[in-house]
Amino acid sequence: MRNYQEEGRLAALRQLKLLDTPASESFDRITRMASQIFNLPVAAVSLTDRDRQWFKSRVGIDHDSIPRDKAPCSEVAETNEPVVIEDFAASPSYADSLLAHAGTRFYAGAPLITTDGYGLGALCVLGTEPRQITPSEMAALIDLAAMVMAQIELQHAFGRIDPVSGLATQMQFRDDLVDLARDRPGERRFAVAVDLARDDELSRFRQAMGGARVDDMICEASLALQTALTPARTAYHVGAAQFAFLSPPDVEQDAYLGLLRSTFDTIRAVSSVRFVTSVAIGVRPFILGEVAADDVLRGASSAAQDARREDGAIAVYSSSNDMAHRRRYRLLQDFGAALEADDQLRLVYQPRLALATGRCISVEALLRWRHPTLGDISPAEFIPIIERTTLARQTTQWVLNTALDELAGWQRAGSPLNLSINISASNFSETDLVERIQSGLLQRRLRADRLEIELTESAIMDQPDRAMAMLRELADAGVSLAIDDFGTGQSSLAYLQRLPAHVVKIDQAFVRGLSAGDSSDATLVETMVDLAHKLGFRVVAEGIETHNAAAALARMGCEEGQGYLFSRPLDADRLPRWLVERDADCTGQTAAA
Repeated sequence: MRNYQEEGRLAALRQLKLLDTPASESFDRITRMASQIFNLPVAAVSLTDRDRQWFKSRVGIDHDSIPRDKAPCSEVAETNEPVVIEDFAASPSYADSLLAHAGTRFYAGAPLITTDGYGLGALCVLGTEPRQITPSEMAALIDLAAMVMAQIELQHAFGRIDPVSGLATQMQFRDDLVDLARDRPGERRFAVAVDLARDDELSRFRQAMGGARVDDMICEASLALQTALTPARTAYHVGAAQFAFLSPPDVEQDAYLGLLRSTFDTIRAVSSVRFVTSVAIGVRPFILGEVAADDVLRGASSAAQDARREDGAIAVYSSSNDMAHRRRYRLLQDFGAALEADDQLRLVYQPRLALATGRCISVEALLRWRHPTLGDISPAEFIPIIERTTLARQTTQWVLNTALDELAGWQRAGSPLNLSINISASNFSETDLVERIQSGLLQRRLRADRLEIELTESAIMDQPDRAMAMLRELADAGVSLAIDDFGTGQSSLAYLQRLPAHVVKIDQAFVRGLSAGDSSDATLVETMVDLAHKLGFRVVAEGIETHNAAAALARMGCEEGQGYLFSRPLDADRLPRWLVERDADCTGQTAAA
């Protein structure tokens, strides 16, 4: 029965993941209080492992563990009762113990008991002189032990210890920093954030190797970090693959950055993590008590994002860069609410004209966002942020539903106008995207060939096999496909030839040169038009701003064009009137000719 109870006790201890974790101010504060109440030089939170007493917190002790044999804290853990030794020299059980030989004469320990009744160890105080303990002192020790146990349970229940790395979490970092600022105000420190991998790297690694291997990688990195730090320093696991720690007080910045660089070079040289991730390190200088705890960590994380320029880079916090990061984060947070609101998002439509006749034959749906307090947000700012998150799916669906509703209305009004919608690389991971597009068309009784899906070369090359399969499904369903920003991607001609696309759109960067009369750009665009035709594509030119450019493109055989020469993107309610006016202009020009 005793063995069964002991194994259960050890299992409970290991489940809490406290053994061999870094020091924590939340425990140290209680240990200091015990030392002060008893006016004794030594106090500890001692956890009873299979063959040792390990100190989660200690005052007046240099080592972090002692053997369990003849340690009174072991008796406390086994009996779940307080133990008092008034004089080690007079104790039959402990007179020959390691503690007695080290000069200990007095011991008092109160048990740390889980809700299941398992004794984890003791909160103990020790002295070098024999003494007695009063009932009020014992009551205080028992109360302090209960506070330790409450802290243990709080950490376990509320995410104070990460279950994978065994390190303290972001919540604990914040609380420890608040305590440190109270105890040592005005002290200059550096907060260091170590970004082990970008989110996309972590996702790809998880897909390729599985979640267990990712956990192994996190554990390896956390162990390497703890080994590199001194025992008195605490490492925190503050993100999926992000760690943080504080510098010693009042170190010089350049020297500390050099130390960080050499330390992480050493860690990476012996770590398998270096083969699959790109580490970035951010450093946030601050003065204790002058910067809020949350801002300290956020500033270090912001600097780590700046360090993403190259693998292993170290960046120091920049307030201007941090403002940009904070704005991006705010936009990301607020965009979810925008999808649910009915007055923030809207579509505008960029007309696409046949260059030979000047008539509008299609429009491109473009997403616009009017933030309730920030005003109009440029799509060049918010779309790249959204495309990297799970909001990409919801955004594409919102655009698809809104645009197809509009197209159905045009069809009922007898308009032959077709519609283009953009999708991004992240949409290729949505296994039901083709089904959703087909369902949207069927529900509104729209022919598939009235819809065109636009995607960039780079988006295709991001997931080439998945993209090719999805594009073939769409093409087989009758949906038209267009390659956007033609000429700016990385795809080979052989790959382009295999794509089941119908249209290529020449990027506006090439078209602008035509407006300026650049002969080299004209030669390049003409070559691109000829190449696209030979590959079997229709050609659309983007960014046409002058009559000269439109005329030059028409002479080259470019079939369609769009740009400010013809119209800026139009709101849905303005588009019908513009179409009528455009048709009237074309009719007048034809009659005059």
